[in-house]
Amino acid sequence: MQNNFLTTIRSLKIIDGCKGSQVYAFPSTSGAGTSGGDRVGPPLRPTFSLRSKSVHYTQPPSRHHPSPSILTDSLLPFGLPSVDMIDPPIDPYLRPVDPVSTMADMYRRLTAAECDLEADLCDLHLEQHSVLRSMNDLKLLRRALRASRVHASDVHRRVVLSAWLRYERREDEFVPAPPPLAPCRKTSPSLECPKATLYPDPPGMPLNPYCPCHRPASLIPSDSTRVRHRGEADADGDLWFIIGEEEVLCVRSCIAALSIPLNALLYGGFAESQRDRIDFTHNGISVPAMKAVDVYSRTGHIDSSSPEIIVELLSFSNKYCCEELKADCDARLTAMVHGTDDALQLIEYGLEETSHLLVAACLQCFLRELPHSLHDPDVARLLCSPEGRERLEAAGNASFVLYYFLSQVAMEEDMKSNTTIMLLERLGECAAPGWQKQQALHQLGCVMLERGEYKDAQRWFEEAAKEGHIYSWVGVARAKYKRGHKYAAYKLLNTILDQFEPAGWMYQERSLYCVGKEKLNDLATATSLDPTLSYPYKYRAITLMEEDKIGAAITEVNKILGFKVSTDLLELRAWFFLAQEDYKGAMQDVRALMTLDPGYLFFHGKVHGDHLIEAMRGYVQQMDMADCWLQLYDRWSAVDDIGSLAVVHQMLAKEPNSGLRFRQSLLLLRLNCQKAAMCSLRQARNSSSALHERLVYEGWILYDTGHKEEALEKAEESINLSRTFEALFLKAYALGDTPFDDPKSAHYVINILEAAVNCVSDNLRKGQAFNNMGSIYVDIENFALAESCYEKALGLKHTRAHQGLARVFYVTNRKKAAYDEMTKLIEKAKNNASAYEKRSEYCERENAMSDLNTATTLDPLRTYPYRYRAAVMMDDRREDDAIAELTRVINFKPDLQLLHLRAAFYESMHKTELAVRDCEAALCFEPSHGDTLDLYHRAREPKVDEPHS
Repeated sequence: MQNNFLTTIRSLKIIDGCKGSQVYAFPSTSGAGTSGGDRVGPPLRPTFSLRSKSVHYTQPPSRHHPSPSILTDSLLPFGLPSVDMIDPPIDPYLRPVDPVSTMADMYRRLTAAECDLEADLCDLHLEQHSVLRSMNDLKLLRRALRASRVHASDVHRRVVLSAWLRYERREDEFVPAPPPLAPCRKTSPSLECPKATLYPDPPGMPLNPYCPCHRPASLIPSDSTRVRHRGEADADGDLWFIIGEEEVLCVRSCIAALSIPLNALLYGGFAESQRDRIDFTHNGISVPAMKAVDVYSRTGHIDSSSPEIIVELLSFSNKYCCEELKADCDARLTAMVHGTDDALQLIEYGLEETSHLLVAACLQCFLRELPHSLHDPDVARLLCSPEGRERLEAAGNASFVLYYFLSQVAMEEDMKSNTTIMLLERLGECAAPGWQKQQALHQLGCVMLERGEYKDAQRWFEEAAKEGHIYSWVGVARAKYKRGHKYAAYKLLNTILDQFEPAGWMYQERSLYCVGKEKLNDLATATSLDPTLSYPYKYRAITLMEEDKIGAAITEVNKILGFKVSTDLLELRAWFFLAQEDYKGAMQDVRALMTLDPGYLFFHGKVHGDHLIEAMRGYVQQMDMADCWLQLYDRWSAVDDIGSLAVVHQMLAKEPNSGLRFRQSLLLLRLNCQKAAMCSLRQARNSSSALHERLVYEGWILYDTGHKEEALEKAEESINLSRTFEALFLKAYALGDTPFDDPKSAHYVINILEAAVNCVSDNLRKGQAFNNMGSIYVDIENFALAESCYEKALGLKHTRAHQGLARVFYVTNRKKAAYDEMTKLIEKAKNNASAYEKRSEYCERENAMSDLNTATTLDPLRTYPYRYRAAVMMDDRREDDAIAELTRVINFKPDLQLLHLRAAFYESMHKTELAVRDCEAALCFEPSHGDTLDLYHRAREPKVDEPHS
């Protein structure tokens, strides 16, 4: 079979021309254990590379054939993975060595700035965004970006941050894509309004809930309030300007009032003050433009709609310092920017005349077309070149936030590109000392390292480290290692470990520079300190594979796939399955991986995933759509998310439709793969032919990016067109995501869900609706109806309803039944860490501790087990052990509840300084968290009273 499989791959010619470079990679999903066996056949020379980043299929097939040395008659066409090819990437963002203290300091500065009228809250929230990137929480990042946009006081930063927020939703991938400067719809987030960025409310006015696109007529300023009359429109002229052979009659006093220089020219000591005819032939203004100057000088109104005339007026205003005329010309030209073509034409005039608003409007158009606009040579030349930055700066439209945004987009598109390098260089030029310099220099080092330019990488990393970014020393060590200075890299990591509190990433990095038992010890320590690091699992798995222990290798990978999935981990397990001749398991992982990254290339970038699927087709039982639906029901009810993704991928290959794309997005969200889920939602929206369906998908996109009210508007629009299950479910879900104020509002949502289950839909979705209904009944303490809803959900194979039913049993004094119900969920669910956690609530302490320890083993990112164990330790007066238990998880997953609990422990131990620090760090996540605010104020009181004691 081995040779037949290799022959199949060859016959498909999938090795030829499947080469390319990565464009974009999504985060991945989770998997579970599979038993394995020993590898059959002679040991192979490792040749396969498993980088954490995929390679995309972007180039057309080439005519080159693989060399005979690669296509050997072996178990696998490209050998086995090698530990030499899996070095972990350097994180391309700021990583503080003491994240808790860093976040606490961030909160203190934010609260102090709120009381300081001169403080720049916009930049502080942008810094917060940069600090929070290492937490990998998209919700927190969006909140920081929105806060930065809210506090942006100038047009330029409003333009950039609004475009950035819009980019996060990637509406540019809609088909058809909305024009970049199109008026907002009623469901458009107000902070992203293109008009609001350019024409904000005047200072001192109350906050306006409407964006300019949808403001009531009573709130729109009338022309009479905006036009400033300078004199009588019918005033007699007393001054002629000669231009060529023509004369333009003007009013001397009106022209003089335009600016101080013109006043000096016409009424000062110049010869022109004594003349009634002044030659303007060589002043670069035409007769129509001079007539427009005359009209403006008398009425304060530009009467021309010609861009050419207004550009001449702009040039005239610059030459004679007519600030009000310049502002009005700037505004008129800005209003003419409707799209990219207009922006490309007008921005040159704006840059030439340093017109701030016009350049901002054109720049807004380019930013709202990202990433596509970076492929336009004219736009790229302006945004990427040093000369372009200088021209933008002269017009007041170059800043750190601009190049921060642009560089992030470029790094997502292609980290190794010259465009990325140039934008990061511009970022460094705009960066202020401190965190901005650290970020720009560190990211330059990361890009140079990826490009293989190790000397330059080392230089940039060293500069970032000198600016105070300790994590950049890891980049210095890696660059030295790549340049052949392994011992120097080892010594550098030893120095870091000696000087700072040890972290998992420190031991992981040092493990690269040692061998044998010392390397394994470092990897074990790294996993102990931070179980979310992938490299230690991958290294141990490949080492086991090299020892012909395929089953143990798969088990090692399963340990991390149970709670964190990435494309490289799925690929590694698929590779092991192939070596084990488990083609069904390999097919599942390949399909799941292709869901996350449709352009992925396997076998060291040699084989496209679709071709690999085709090659395995003869070794896996084929299913029709009916079989696929049955399989999907089984996988879904078994809480097998990777298996469900694989089945949906297969179904989409047979019958692509929006409903399956939507189901795919639900699975991805369940696995915390938000970027991939958003991509699936956009594909669902684009492939839907019905408007009411598109509105639902757009609503989910808005909801999942933090725009609840806008999502509800979309749901209502869809319901008005057609009362479908998905539209009603979206409305109920959005209304039910916050605690109900009264039973009436809860029953309102229940009625919506009851209407939904009466609509056409499949049983899996209806099971979810009954489960949600049960949760609401529990909230209002109607346990009988809650139990009925959960039973109906279970009848529709919604396995997670066991958890809700167990809760009902527990609150109605049926503790044994609750425990048994959760045991059923544990037995059914493939991913069952949460089930063990919930079952612990229904048993005695000893059994609860056992369940919670199992939950932590399966998923160390779940925080409740740590909090429970710490609370038990505090009850037993083991205070230091309790603090250590919480610190263990906070070190790799800072969390609001964990920090709050540790702060409470510190307060009870009279360590108020540490309690205050943890409260401040927690409030950096959620500034309005009431319990933490109360604890914070309470913990600070002793500091005030100490001098009087």
